[in-house]
Amino acid sequence: MSFTLKKKMLSLITVMGMVMGMGLLASCNSKPTADLVVYGKIYTAENNQIVEAFAVKDGKYIYVGDKAGAEALVEKGKTEVVDYSGKGLVMPGCGNGHAHYMLGHALMTIGTMVGFEDTPEKFLKEILPAAVKKARDTGAKTVFGQGWNFMNFKDNLPTRQQLDAICSDIPVYFLDDECHKALCNTAMLVRAGIMKADGTAGKTTLRGGEIEVDAKGIPTGFLSEQAQTYVRSFIDSDNLYPLDRALDNLADIERQLLSEGYTMYHEGWGNYFVNTNYYQAAQQQDQAGRLHFVLGLPYEIESWMDADEALQRAADVSKFASTRVMPRWIKILFDGTVETGTGIVDPLYPDGHQGIANWTEAELTELTRKANAKGLTLHVHVMGNKGVHQVVNAFINGGKDEMRNTLVHVYGVDSADYKRMADHNIQVAASLIWHHASEAVRQDMLRNHPEGMKDKAYPMKSFFDYGVNASSHSDFPALCDSPDEPFGIMEIAVTGVYHKENGKPWWTEELLTREQALAALTINVARQMFLENERGSITTGKYADFLLLTKDVLTCPATEIHEAKPAATYFEGKKVFFIDK
Repeated sequence: MSFTLKKKMLSLITVMGMVMGMGLLASCNSKPTADLVVYGKIYTAENNQIVEAFAVKDGKYIYVGDKAGAEALVEKGKTEVVDYSGKGLVMPGCGNGHAHYMLGHALMTIGTMVGFEDTPEKFLKEILPAAVKKARDTGAKTVFGQGWNFMNFKDNLPTRQQLDAICSDIPVYFLDDECHKALCNTAMLVRAGIMKADGTAGKTTLRGGEIEVDAKGIPTGFLSEQAQTYVRSFIDSDNLYPLDRALDNLADIERQLLSEGYTMYHEGWGNYFVNTNYYQAAQQQDQAGRLHFVLGLPYEIESWMDADEALQRAADVSKFASTRVMPRWIKILFDGTVETGTGIVDPLYPDGHQGIANWTEAELTELTRKANAKGLTLHVHVMGNKGVHQVVNAFINGGKDEMRNTLVHVYGVDSADYKRMADHNIQVAASLIWHHASEAVRQDMLRNHPEGMKDKAYPMKSFFDYGVNASSHSDFPALCDSPDEPFGIMEIAVTGVYHKENGKPWWTEELLTREQALAALTINVARQMFLENERGSITTGKYADFLLLTKDVLTCPATEIHEAKPAATYFEGKKVFFIDK
């Protein structure tokens, strides 16, 4: 080959390399075409930032900023454009840090709900007979229900004999509205061994629970705390809640969540029906592409169980994990409720009694150590201030900070414990959801509260002040007279008043700003669920879970916040709910 030919070939290769390099550079610098662009007043939940627009591609945000920047990513015929300017607020999808949708929706199909205002007389004359008929018509082997209000029933609790007069051949099990107490007929007590078939007493003591007995030592049918969870384990779960029912249940739950604006939630009882059908249903739905929210699932361990065996069962349900299904928590009931006298408090209740401790601090410390070592996070129901202190001790002494062990509900907190919680990354699923009542109910409740807690309720702002991650919850359907939808909850958190009641604000020092309330509903739930790098805010790189709200909840009158509804809910960039006008 001649020198001249070699030179020409080298020149050609150089030119081709330059052209290819320029093409590659142009490719690197070219802007992607968005699948979806949204304009409007957009609250990102990142440092209270408001932006004008965002763009979505392949289910994730690829741009968040001004309108001009988003417009550059629009390609006619390929990009869907939603202009929501002046119509309301655009914000991230909400989360619910603790709720019982599985139980609530199961009750609608296999059980019976009792109204918050219903009386014992109505329960015996109308509600229970209808529940028995429903059970007989459907072939159920347990008459199952929930919702009776202890404050209405406490002075006239129906006895097992009264329940037997209506139904004696099928076991009857009715939870109260808080899910901490139950009324049972004799057949249910016999099935659980609380009574013997000859009508004499059987098992009448159970750690962490109370089995009420009459003057002769025979159970009356009223159970509280761990006693009712023990008896619940004897209901006919496989008949009441098979896999096909769990699948139907999950579809109903999704419809409710998306219509209210929730795109993630932490279930309070993954194994409520003493089987794994809800876990299996969720995994199947997700793998089939039919799950449009993220689900956190705990496995509940009761104090009457063998803790090590139960812990292994909790670890085993990890096999049901999938992209949007997270079975990585253990649920524990540490105490009861302050309002009904079963929370662990200091000082004692006015009559000198202490609440019901389901676990010792040492037991919870050891359980936390073992659970965290298996990659499982503790999710602990605790109400009274002394109980909170003991749980915080257990988390610090037995747990790992990175596991985000969580307190749920939290009626009282000693001042020193706020900082300890913040220092050890302890999470709180809390809310001012119950920070309301009519004045008459409030006075009745406060009469029996310990000194120092009478005019206090559920702290919220203090968690923000100390840097504790506090997420909002509704506890649905517990305390069923409280709102479940996020903006009804938000209004109570901001005003201290439930719009349906003629009440007065409680403990106004703990009320939140609107921005804090929105953080509790969005990014803080994401943090509780280990999702903050994927969801919970409108941020480049995260999944595009967002709402188009009918109202601007940042600026509308505070008493109108509850009126806000999702005009549309998007999950991973797809519209999964909308109001059909």
